[in-house]
Amino acid sequence: MYTCDICGQGGLSEPDMRTHILIMHEENEYSCPMCNLSGISYNELMFHIETSHSEVKPVDDKRMMYSVDKEDVLDVSLQTSRLTDLKHETTPELQEFGGDRTEKLQMSCCASPSNCERPFRQNIKQKSEPKRLIQSESVNGHFSGTVWKQPEQTLFDNCKEPKNNGLCSASEESMKSDVPECPFCGLIGNAGEDLSEHVKSKHAEIVETPQKGCEKQRLYPCPMCKLVFSSWQILQEHVELHLAESRAEECALADRQLAQKLQEDEELQRKAIETKRERDEFQKLQRQYGLDNGGGYKQQMMRNMERAVAQGQMNPADYHRRRAEVMETLAVGEDDDRTRTSGLIKMLNDYYQKNGAEIRHVFLCAETDHYHASLGDKGWGCGYRNFQMLLSSLLKMEGYKRDLHGIAIPCIPKIQSMIEEAWKDGFDPQGAAHFKNKLQGTRAWIGATEIYSLLTSLRIKCQIVDFHHPTGPSDTHPRLFEWMWQFYSSGRDAGLCLQSKVIWTSKPPIYLQHQGHSRTIIGIEERKNGTLCLLIFDPGNQEMQKLLHRDITAVNLKMIRRFIGNMKHKQYQIVAVNGFLTVEEKNACKHASAVLTAEKIP
Repeated sequence: MYTCDICGQGGLSEPDMRTHILIMHEENEYSCPMCNLSGISYNELMFHIETSHSEVKPVDDKRMMYSVDKEDVLDVSLQTSRLTDLKHETTPELQEFGGDRTEKLQMSCCASPSNCERPFRQNIKQKSEPKRLIQSESVNGHFSGTVWKQPEQTLFDNCKEPKNNGLCSASEESMKSDVPECPFCGLIGNAGEDLSEHVKSKHAEIVETPQKGCEKQRLYPCPMCKLVFSSWQILQEHVELHLAESRAEECALADRQLAQKLQEDEELQRKAIETKRERDEFQKLQRQYGLDNGGGYKQQMMRNMERAVAQGQMNPADYHRRRAEVMETLAVGEDDDRTRTSGLIKMLNDYYQKNGAEIRHVFLCAETDHYHASLGDKGWGCGYRNFQMLLSSLLKMEGYKRDLHGIAIPCIPKIQSMIEEAWKDGFDPQGAAHFKNKLQGTRAWIGATEIYSLLTSLRIKCQIVDFHHPTGPSDTHPRLFEWMWQFYSSGRDAGLCLQSKVIWTSKPPIYLQHQGHSRTIIGIEERKNGTLCLLIFDPGNQEMQKLLHRDITAVNLKMIRRFIGNMKHKQYQIVAVNGFLTVEEKNACKHASAVLTAEKIP
């Protein structure tokens, strides 16, 4: 056992002796953290704090100082035990506290229990480094907290005895373990409570611990908008709403793009179908109006005769003979009269003289031959056949025959060439552009404007009258019938109405055109009940010759009678001949559209 040479305390083992020397006779100088007292030892500092600053709460034995790593946690229980021991000890140093201390404390001890004494005294120098003030708060007029400073080298820095190296190292490690250090900024203090307050105040943002008395709520800004939230859970829900909205917008955009693509595809498909339909309709119209480059009168005649031979309707000998006649007719340019029926107007005159008790008056045109369609123009040659009927009537009238210079009834290809010549002379330029100045070799339909141009080129005075909409109930055209009655009953034949029921006039027939077909008006009936009935030659009727071989009855006349209720097409046009043109009048008609010269009946 050892006895302290400084204070006389005995009964100490070697470890206790070392602890006693370090605690009771340490010559390091310390400063009071709560007042300006400095230059005292550790024991004196503890006694000073106990006596002068008793209002400061002692450090809880279980209070721990926190660091970054768990290994850096410093237990301050050792310091508390030292403070407790000082309360019961009475040493000369403590009794002389507050006076001048000039005497150096020395200690000696034996290194072994066998009374082998060896020096165990050490002078501890105070470090000359400046003290660092870390935190100082004023609470109720006193300084609370800690004056943080650099650690003082009190652990045997000048230990000169080589034999005591192990003791110095052990003491140094023991002291270093008692010094608290901030795990974030590296500053060193001397109390666990002070380090905790330092971390809470200076590094609250890192450990997410608000300061005492001044708690600051952490805010969480949204990364996708300008809103700020106080909770990360609310922020997470808000961001999920953003993402859901973004996904919804992406889905909506994808839906819009898909809908737009489907709409574009549907539009393209609709346009393709519409284009195909228009192309089919146009081709149908081309075939219907003979503009499909399928050949003209000659080609159709040959094909139909070949078909008749194949079906047994014509033998090969008749085919070759008929083919030769067609070629001769086309070369001459005159009609072969195979489709002509003559004497019908005279037959009608005789019938009305003897029959028709229900009829008050009937007007007939000049003698006119009927022409019907043949194998070469079936389905498209009605306009040409009506022109042949009109021309046949003019050639029987002395006034027109003389000026026509003995023209014979032309065949259909010849009529096509005559219309082309009229176009070349400047008649109806719009109609020529419509047919591209070509009719020969085609099955093109012609109408009232082509008949007008052809007659005008022959210096025959005529006019087009357009009944462009119905003027009666049920889409009927009573104005058309009234115009016909005025045309045939006017002039020098008007006085004959008082003398005879049947008036056979010297006026030519009238060309009648409507959608898809044309016919020839050869007279009009006025019945006793006031109704009017048109008498019409239809080129599609191939049975007109039967009227010449039997007695005519009212039943037979049904094929040529048309009442108001039978004329319900949307529009009608007529071409009426009423004289000859002079050379000047003929030239005036050139370079003018036939449509512009038409008289429209309201």
